[in-house]
Amino acid sequence: MIKDIQRARQLHIADIIGRSAKRHGDKIALIDGETKISFKDLDRLVSKITAHLYAAGLRKGDKLVLMSHNCWQFPAILHAAARLGVIGVPINFMLNANEVTYLLEHSQPKMIVAEDELCHVIDEATRKLTFPQPQKIVLNLNEIHVTSVWQNFEYFLKSISVDVPEIELNTNDPIRMMYTSGTESLPKGVLLNSESLILQYTTCIIEGEMSANDKEIHAFPLYHCAQLDAFLNVDLFLGATSYIFRRFDPELVLRTIAQEKITKLFCPPTAWIALLNSDVISQVDLGSLAKAYYGAPTMPRTVIEQLRQLLPHIRFWQFYGQTEMAPVASVLSPDDHENFIESVGKPALHVQTEIMDENGTILPLGHIGEIVHRSCHLTLGYDQNIEKTNESFSNGWFHSGDLGYFNEHGYLYVVDRIKDMVKTGGENVSTREVEEVIYTLEGIKEVAVIGLPHDHWIEEVVAVIIKHEHAELDENKILQHCRTRLSSYKAPKKVFFRTELPKNASGKILKRELKNYYKNMQNAIA
Repeated sequence: MIKDIQRARQLHIADIIGRSAKRHGDKIALIDGETKISFKDLDRLVSKITAHLYAAGLRKGDKLVLMSHNCWQFPAILHAAARLGVIGVPINFMLNANEVTYLLEHSQPKMIVAEDELCHVIDEATRKLTFPQPQKIVLNLNEIHVTSVWQNFEYFLKSISVDVPEIELNTNDPIRMMYTSGTESLPKGVLLNSESLILQYTTCIIEGEMSANDKEIHAFPLYHCAQLDAFLNVDLFLGATSYIFRRFDPELVLRTIAQEKITKLFCPPTAWIALLNSDVISQVDLGSLAKAYYGAPTMPRTVIEQLRQLLPHIRFWQFYGQTEMAPVASVLSPDDHENFIESVGKPALHVQTEIMDENGTILPLGHIGEIVHRSCHLTLGYDQNIEKTNESFSNGWFHSGDLGYFNEHGYLYVVDRIKDMVKTGGENVSTREVEEVIYTLEGIKEVAVIGLPHDHWIEEVVAVIIKHEHAELDENKILQHCRTRLSSYKAPKKVFFRTELPKNASGKILKRELKNYYKNMQNAIA
């Protein structure tokens, strides 16, 4: 009876699609190219997939790895797995076989569902596994031939006679594992339960003023927590209509906004920069777009100011957070963009945030320290990594790895990732501060500031820059611009020009790759 009461009092992520089907019926839930799926039909599809997963032997607590570009099947598979208490594990489609082997050895899934063009990566990765081979299911999205070990996912959309028992679901049990991006170290498996996700959805809804009337484009990878859980699953929860894009294409995004009267869009800062630089932005009517969101790295001030000037009818929100927060931790509202544009806003609805020093002492306003959180959004911990879990939750707070401070009005400012800080001559330099200064120089398209080894200073500040095609910029001009606006120790000592910056699929610049590349270049010269 106690279990019955507990289940009756819980809203589990497994309930979302069925609940929305009853509330919204024939309303379109997902649009993926020519495919349009209503909430009612999505519920039927999820039920069929659930039955096939059960027939294939998946049980509560098992893991299902999903590796694919965006498609309507992506959320359907994750929601079907959730109905069985199976832990969904979306992974990065850009990984190579060795990287995938690492994740598979760590997660040890009972099943892998992969897009056809990625099956060769999985096949190579699974040759090296030390545990029983997972079942392999292929999403035939590109008409690419795969080996006979792969079962076609189309079979999972057929009705079968199998009795799926009532699964004992608990909102405190892990239901998703999201891997960290690995921009600083090997990926960690972040375990999230249904309570974390559902409460995070309500935070997004209230803080981001989201509604069932929204029409939203999802152009960034669904294996990433931001697009999946701050936006797509929120839309499915609310009853909004979602347009699934295989990948981000600035021209296609802009034209779809105009043609389909899209009301809502999330992009990381690098993508908003790409939209600004597109010729199409001046050719189409973006009047329907009322709500815009950004996150991941903080938006350069010059970029958000350009966007607000060019598109004054659009209200902008910044969502700051990380995978472990499921992911939203703080929100900068549209009104706060006037006076606090460089902050990441205030702690979100279900979040308590403080600034802590290395000794575990909470610091007063204005003092820089590590940003720490308490929240029902938070991860249960890192899968099979007690040491890192204990370290991240020391002193009863979750340690974000970001440095920041609160101003006198209670707004949170992120100084830098602790691991991105450049330590030069005994002084700490915020790479973000230097990047902001460089962005004020006309002709800068993108910039990343890193620290490289130096015989005397330990590290030196270096800027890696992409300039606009016809910009008249050279190293001396950039160095002089920085020296007049920054203390001497903060100003870059070198500038490298590139045609592109390495990024993961969610738009984060991979500073670790830049550091390794230029370190190797230094060593080769030496």
